[in-house]
Amino acid sequence: MADWTTDSNEALNLSLIRAKEDTESLGEEDSYEGFHPGFTYPIFGEDEKIYGYKDLRIDLRFASGSLAQYLSVEYAEKLAASTTDDVQATLSEFIPEDYLTDEAEFLKRVDEDATSFRPSGQLIHSYTRPSPGAKGKGKGSANAQSLDATSEDVIEFEVYHTNWNTPGFREYHRRMQLFILLYIEGGSYIQEEEDTWEFAVLFEKRKRRSAPHTATYHFVGYSSLYPFYCFPEKTRLRLSQFVILPPYQRGGHGSELYNSIYRYVVSQPTIAELTVEDPAEAFEDLRDKNDLIMLLNNPQFMEEAFGEAVTYGGGRVGGVGKAGRSGRGGVAKVQAKGKIVPPSDKAWLEKWRKDLKIALRQFQRLVEMLILFKMDISDPRTMRAYRLQVKERLYRFNFEILAQMEKEERHDKLEETFQSVKEDYHRILALVS
Repeated sequence: MADWTTDSNEALNLSLIRAKEDTESLGEEDSYEGFHPGFTYPIFGEDEKIYGYKDLRIDLRFASGSLAQYLSVEYAEKLAASTTDDVQATLSEFIPEDYLTDEAEFLKRVDEDATSFRPSGQLIHSYTRPSPGAKGKGKGSANAQSLDATSEDVIEFEVYHTNWNTPGFREYHRRMQLFILLYIEGGSYIQEEEDTWEFAVLFEKRKRRSAPHTATYHFVGYSSLYPFYCFPEKTRLRLSQFVILPPYQRGGHGSELYNSIYRYVVSQPTIAELTVEDPAEAFEDLRDKNDLIMLLNNPQFMEEAFGEAVTYGGGRVGGVGKAGRSGRGGVAKVQAKGKIVPPSDKAWLEKWRKDLKIALRQFQRLVEMLILFKMDISDPRTMRAYRLQVKERLYRFNFEILAQMEKEERHDKLEETFQSVKEDYHRILALVS
């Protein structure tokens, strides 16, 4: 029986297909091969197994911009049994019904879409990256933001804000939503009937070698956002889903997408704050890192927080120890004298939290990280004040669970949690660069 069972994650191969002209103009390092999903259990069941085939290959291709889809199911042998899984029928329940099965027709569609497809919605952010083929430059270069966008060695990326009312976007979303199932554990399709959803979609923008004034767009990833009422007359925007496709991962694109959403929130007077729904560990690290960098680069906040001007050189923040010295090129250490020194000035913190539009728990965590980085942990009084401040937050956040414990057990649990949180803060501070 095992010979007829296939791992659905290995069998399903995904690929982003560009027009022939665009593919030929890319360097070898710049061509994107196929990639596999992280999860397929929402489609093929908890075991992620497909029964009834030998050498099964499921080829699901997407036009890199329009996301028009092509599906092919091939195999060496297939059991003629009622228990054999119908792969195409199963997968077709999760993708739009206009997917193609003729390869030539699909490739023709890719060529047509290359020059006709344009992102919908409002452009809210753009940035540049050096082309992988450019000499002396790599993905995520520190100088990427200053690159000349007109150069052939530079790639532009653009983020568009959109919603259901944007013409054509509802149909486009039906093509891209599959990536939520395949790359977010526990991810599910959102309800189109809920008409208040908003989206931020990230595209790679390329110039054609044969026609430099003609741009082609290629899907990179997206985030779904949901607004909630916030008393008395604003909304709270919740980041619900967030995905960057594998060919673009580890290139700083997740940070760019997140920061574009945050800046959009700050720019909208009707939005009170940005929240995140049940963040995965990797996304929580991304959020913490970028929020910390934002605070470190805010001169007024840092000066008021620590009582003296503090500079952030963009280097690695690491090596936080008893001597209270920063890593080379990072934040200059000064003796904490300002509003943030524990016990922190709560009224001052709340004013800044509202101005920065950061959710309460996230802002409290960020403040705790900054205090830990700045303070002299060899000073017992400062360390005690810090421990009490963190424990107060932990107690409030976990009140229902802790209230059921005996006093001694509760104290032990709070101390254990505090030490774990402090250790994790050191890990996160080491990510900031």
